[in-house]
Amino acid sequence: MKLKYILACLSFLMITSTAFAQKAAYIIVSKEEMKMTVYDNDGKELLKFPIACGMNFGQKVKAGDNRTPEGVFKVVSKESAAHWTYDFGKGPVKGAYGPLFIRLSTPGFKGIGIHGTHDPATVPGRETHGCIRLKNDDLVKLSKFVDKGTVVVILPSRTDVLATLSKKENTPEKLFMYK
Repeated sequence: MKLKYILACLSFLMITSTAFAQKAAYIIVSKEEMKMTVYDNDGKELLKFPIACGMNFGQKVKAGDNRTPEGVFKVVSKESAAHWTYDFGKGPVKGAYGPLFIRLSTPGFKGIGIHGTHDPATVPGRETHGCIRLKNDDLVKLSKFVDKGTVVVILPSRTDVLATLSKKENTPEKLFMYK
């Protein structure tokens, strides 16, 4: 009886320690490499995926500019997006955002997050209105590793930096956001 109890406790510890070890501490999104890399608390790479991001280069400055914000953000929520639609000009497309939407805290902007797609051929690429887009299978894998509060760092490409600095209304202080 004691042996069964000990084995059960060891099994529980192994399962729970594995589950906790497999959570993302932070995510780095590189607009230069068009990749997302997920890391644990020890800095060990857990996952890596190709991404699509905003079709325009530079730091996001206003809604509708089709740029992906750069900076340090946090996951606010994970939401079902399977029923969401988007009209690409030929009528609403159900599932345009894939199965999930991982909402990010992006000060001054609403509706920025990580989502899937109805068209996996658009990943990688400069295709979005500002969100980070993944292939649906990658998004589902990612969702198992992130929780509310997971840190997401979005790094600019060289072209993004040059585009941001070339705008008269932008200053070096606006180059990177943190919230």
